[in-house]
Amino acid sequence: MSILEVKRRIIGLLTDAIHQAQQDGKLPALDLPEVTLEHPQNTAHGDYAANIPLKLAKPARMNPLAIAKEIASRISSAPEIARIDVAPPGFINITVTNDWLTQQVESILRAEDKYGTIDFGKNRKVQIEFVSVNPTGPLHVGHGRGAILGSTLANVLNFAGYRCEKEYYINDAGAQMNAFYNSLYARYKQSLGQDAAMPENGYIGSYMIDMAKEIIAEKSDRFLKMPEPEAVKEIGQIGLTKMLASLKADLEMLDVTFDVWFSEKSLFTGGQYKHVITMLKEKGYLAERDDATWFVSTALGEDKDNVIVRGDGTPTYFASDIAYHYNKFVERGFDKVIDIWGADHQGHVSRMKAVLEALDIDPARLTVLISQMVTLRRGGELVKISKRTGEIITLQEVVNEVGPDACRFIFLSRSADAQMDFDLELAKKESSENPVYYVQYAHARIASIIRLAEEKKLDFSNGDIALLTTESELALIRGIIRLPEVIEIIAQTLEPHHLAYYAQELATVFHSFYKDCRVVTDDEALTKARLKLVQAAQITLAQTLRLMGMSVLDRM
Repeated sequence: MSILEVKRRIIGLLTDAIHQAQQDGKLPALDLPEVTLEHPQNTAHGDYAANIPLKLAKPARMNPLAIAKEIASRISSAPEIARIDVAPPGFINITVTNDWLTQQVESILRAEDKYGTIDFGKNRKVQIEFVSVNPTGPLHVGHGRGAILGSTLANVLNFAGYRCEKEYYINDAGAQMNAFYNSLYARYKQSLGQDAAMPENGYIGSYMIDMAKEIIAEKSDRFLKMPEPEAVKEIGQIGLTKMLASLKADLEMLDVTFDVWFSEKSLFTGGQYKHVITMLKEKGYLAERDDATWFVSTALGEDKDNVIVRGDGTPTYFASDIAYHYNKFVERGFDKVIDIWGADHQGHVSRMKAVLEALDIDPARLTVLISQMVTLRRGGELVKISKRTGEIITLQEVVNEVGPDACRFIFLSRSADAQMDFDLELAKKESSENPVYYVQYAHARIASIIRLAEEKKLDFSNGDIALLTTESELALIRGIIRLPEVIEIIAQTLEPHHLAYYAQELATVFHSFYKDCRVVTDDEALTKARLKLVQAAQITLAQTLRLMGMSVLDRM
């Protein structure tokens, strides 16, 4: 029986005990809140703690400790449960048996690289759309955070039984692309010694000059010999292709890839934009006023209406998003869509939900995660300027300096909705101060133990895991069996930072075990048992690192 099955069994036993107490007249009849279990911070208090007595105290008008005693006295026995205790102010603490714990080592060894997989998603089709930066400039550090959140979440959801598709939405239509095209054409002309003014809303970064020079090296001055509108369009398409290639290359440095690169322009050529506008008009959700077309968001509870077509007939990015999400839900049939947006898109969430309702799509099928800002530091010093370009520091520069593993782990080390500091100096330290090093070193230590066993030709396949009885051994088992729980939590909450927390906790408990318990000794039976435990820890930690998209290092 797995840890998740044991957890569900305990919840069932608690629920049955509450019902029994109600039937016995010891608890009043009332609707039960959800029965949940947590891991106590102090393991001396057991493996699980239930706070249901505290939840029942107010509606039952009883002392929570008294409720806890009534429930605990009615919990049926189970082979996995060693002890049930009641603790103030009203907790029920459950301790599992050592026999059940040690048997989990064998289960992990049998599962190997399947360990941690669960069937939470029931094969449902989910899409994660992330990064989706306008292809008008290089990625910066904030984009990297969204990239890691999305790719890690996709890894976990696939592990949790979903069919997960990763998508990058290419904003290749609209005013921003026109500004990019005209900026590139101006830089092209300037690089050929021609007078050309940059557009008022143009892109002035030095990368545009570099790109213009690349195009000159490839195409010479051919664009000076054609009508300007034609030249702008053609050179713009070349620039778009180059920029997308650059974005892909930067993301691949972080092991971030996509299943689909979806073109915004296709929503107009494919008819989706026209179709949704017609649908909203027929449903009475569009209004013409102030020389524009408005989506009447207020009819669905919003504070204000939103423009979807400007007076000059050009659609807003909100209009494109409406067509895009119609395509996701209706045409491609995703059961669930997860969008990861930057902090500047927070205000866009509620109106996106409102328009889904207007299109008869359940808004609950869309989840928007907001990735907050990243502040770069070098020790105590704030990093504002890139030395190379004099502009905002790029993601590529950060990856080149600290490496992809450090980037991935640090971006995962805080919840997406919290602003974070990224210390470049700490990320490069080879010490326990650096959580990236600390976690990877734990795996390298495990690998060295397994190598030693192989050198000594130790066959530990018949090791007796019942010999694992010390506090440090059992603590390590308690650590490694939690992976399926962590996967389930992330699948429920869509918060992949739990994986980074778990990796650090697992590394800590392993380093403690390593300090307390010599694995390869003259005691052959105990050596074999501990080697089994170490191998199970290796499987678990390697699985955790892979889910985070990090390297699994055998030597450091």
